[in-house]
Amino acid sequence: MDKSEKIALGLSGFMLLIFFGGIMYAAIAEDIEVPTCITDMEPFATDTLFQTGPDTYELQMVARMWAFQPSEIRLPVGSTVDLYLTSQDIMHGFKIEDHNLNLMAIPGAINYMRVTFDKPGTFLFACHEFCGAAHHTMAGRVIIEERSESAETAGGV
Repeated sequence: MDKSEKIALGLSGFMLLIFFGGIMYAAIAEDIEVPTCITDMEPFATDTLFQTGPDTYELQMVARMWAFQPSEIRLPVGSTVDLYLTSQDIMHGFKIEDHNLNLMAIPGAINYMRVTFDKPGTFLFACHEFCGAAHHTMAGRVIIEERSESAETAGGV
């Protein structure tokens, strides 16, 4: 082995010891903990859809083998939805037809996108990432309904 190779290996080993020592110092002396999985904490233990303002909603959606929770969403036309998506098991994909919305559901991470539904109709969503044997069952729909006259005059949804 050449002298320069011995020096390079020695420096590499020394740097590894410094990095490992820094990690151990952070873990023990500074009491830094590894974060828990986000999907074990509220609000992602269950799915949630709630209204945050006039015509604005927040949807916290959870992908699980082999379903999206919730699988059906009903909203009035003109609604803007802040969608927060995560997974409890493996990676899944999420796409709503006829809308520019395409997200990955990744365990331990939350992905976000805002979408506005300007026209009434039923828009299917599905998993576009192969996730196992029952992947074909990971689908649902967003139903956008016309506002009724009584709801518009009452200010309701």
